[in-house]
Amino acid sequence: MIKVLIVEDDPMVREINERFLNKIDGYKLYDSVSSIEKAKKSILKEKPDLILLDIFFPQGKGLELLKWIRSENVKCDIILITADKSMDTVEEAFRYGAVDYLVKPFKFNRFREAMLQYKDRKNRFENVESVNQEIIDKYTLSERNDNNKDKDDISDTKGFSQHTYEKILQGIKDMKGQTFTAQQIAKQVGVSRITARRYLDLLEKEEKLVIELEYGKVGRPKNKYRLKED
Repeated sequence: MIKVLIVEDDPMVREINERFLNKIDGYKLYDSVSSIEKAKKSILKEKPDLILLDIFFPQGKGLELLKWIRSENVKCDIILITADKSMDTVEEAFRYGAVDYLVKPFKFNRFREAMLQYKDRKNRFENVESVNQEIIDKYTLSERNDNNKDKDDISDTKGFSQHTYEKILQGIKDMKGQTFTAQQIAKQVGVSRITARRYLDLLEKEEKLVIELEYGKVGRPKNKYRLKED
């Protein structure tokens, strides 16, 4: 389980972040605090894997906590969750190693995407002693440069995430040509059945999948999918 600390002075926002986090498998909220000083004590005591950090506090700015974490050589990652839209703040956050930056107000889907990306990278890198460039390029959290878009890039398609698209496509390829349902692929890659169905419909429109109808004794036929052969 990935241990998470939430640092947010607004009690309503803190509660929303806690509720959102509890909806995502693989994460454990061990503490949720309202100030930078409380955060420092919690960090030194519990050693979190990930901190969800606001920028604005009555006693200072969240970036100061981020800099303190780096100066103390604490091994944890930070996702900024803030209303601060200043480009200077964004640049400084990434300069000190933030892995993502969510601007308030945001929807659950964006929060969920950030957490799934982080979990995916952490799981892939765990127990790996050395990596090659291909592995690094595939699992870093940064978006691919627009100049490097290929035929499978859907980043301009409204309502779809490139990361989720690639994750589902890889899950399908792992099926080795077997047929599967939306529920099966959803369970394999860790998304909801509705989300899986949307991406499967998109892949079918792109002619990457073939749909086969499976008829039971009663009720409507069930859609089963299969990777289209080249």
